Amino acid sequence: MESLFRQFGDLDPAIREQLLNTVVLLAVLLGGRWLALRLVLTQVDDPEARYRWRKGLTYATAILTVILVGWIWSSGVARLGTFLGLLTAALAIALREPVTNFAGWIFILWRRPFKLGDRVQISGHAGDVVDIRVFQFSLMEIGNWVKAEQPTGRIVHIPNGKVFTEPQANYDSAFPFIWNEVPVLITFESDWRAAKRLLEEIVTRRALPADEVTERLQTSAYAITRMAGAPAVITTVESSGVLLTLRYLCNPRQRRTTTEAIWEDVLAAFGERDDIDFAYPTTRFYDNPVEGKPDARATP
Repeated sequence: MESLFRQFGDLDPAIREQLLNTVVLLAVLLGGRWLALRLVLTQVDDPEARYRWRKGLTYATAILTVILVGWIWSSGVARLGTFLGLLTAALAIALREPVTNFAGWIFILWRRPFKLGDRVQISGHAGDVVDIRVFQFSLMEIGNWVKAEQPTGRIVHIPNGKVFTEPQANYDSAFPFIWNEVPVLITFESDWRAAKRLLEEIVTRRALPADEVTERLQTSAYAITRMAGAPAVITTVESSGVLLTLRYLCNPRQRRTTTEAIWEDVLAAFGERDDIDFAYPTTRFYDNPVEGKPDARATP
């Protein structure tokens, strides 16, 4: 310890002063951050608000530290602007990826393509944004081996620079609904008209109210003006039966819940009908001269 103090005393007075100023500055900044954080934690109860305050104070402290320490040690440089310019150029060359990720962080905070809590898809990964840092953001992953876009339990970390090179899909921004489809396949012998009426009643009951969808469209920041929000049942024909597809808007996080509710209603409704039956892979022989329409039968 005595040797350390002796070496410190032998330093150039200007360097010694700069070291002391740096230590005092760091103590003041870290102490100020600690006091501000304690004050916020005593006044704010919301976990998300606490998270934002903690992140904001950390970033502000780091930025002030870099600027003020640079000012202290730039006495040999004619102007602080020159020092910062040289530092920026060096970082851009030596740390290209971190600088790109830092610029991506600034873009995320400024342009806000997504925010904390949004459900997004980027670089082949989808999930809810649970953290946004200087160099990367983190997603609570959904999908993958789990059906209906439910959480997998894994955290995926993605570099911020991806926002410049990869398309981003946001489930929540401006229009927080997605279209979901539930296909119901019934046999050709079933009364498909009656089945379609039952399915229309079910999907109308389970879909989002039309006035809620219209209200969100009117307040959207995007020019979404030609979207039909009413649920529908679409009829198509497959090789093994008549396909009735229920199409409706739902909250992204309630896709599996609404699908389950619809299927339970469908099972209950079809269970009460003797003229409607589900289609499934079967093998049957069709005798056209006997079973065909009278005017469309083959000649024996």
